[in-house]
Amino acid sequence: MYKFLLGLLILLSSQFAGAEVAVKSDFLLKDMTGVQHQLSHYKGKWVLVNYWATWCPPCLEEVPDLVNLYDQHRQKDLMVLGVVFDYKDVSEVKAYVDDMLMSYPIVLGDDSVVEQIGTAEVMPTTFIYNPKGKLVKVKRGIVTKQYVDNLMKAGAK
Repeated sequence: MYKFLLGLLILLSSQFAGAEVAVKSDFLLKDMTGVQHQLSHYKGKWVLVNYWATWCPPCLEEVPDLVNLYDQHRQKDLMVLGVVFDYKDVSEVKAYVDDMLMSYPIVLGDDSVVEQIGTAEVMPTTFIYNPKGKLVKVKRGIVTKQYVDNLMKAGAK
């Protein structure tokens, strides 16, 4: 009986683990302008999902590199999605986005985003997906243009 219950528990946990992977393998996020972004629509491109907050100095520091990456690569091989958490209101976010000249789409973070992408223990945190749509890196802390360029070059080989 013990072996049967253990086997059943393993079977059930593997099915739930598979379901969790299936949910996280393709996300659907809506940005502040109402545009929907689905990971599977960006096949063939690297996708950076960058969690940030308006109160976060390292987040402020990495924005110019993310803008530069997005502006240089968006037509070819890269998509950047910014996800803001822990903000006062939407007008605060809009002002921050305007002040920082953030050209990439911004998503208002909530529980749905966390369920689809994952949690972050620190801000900023960037989830990096390769052109096949596979999560290949979770970068905690500042992400630089050089870091992403090197990752993309190494992944292209």
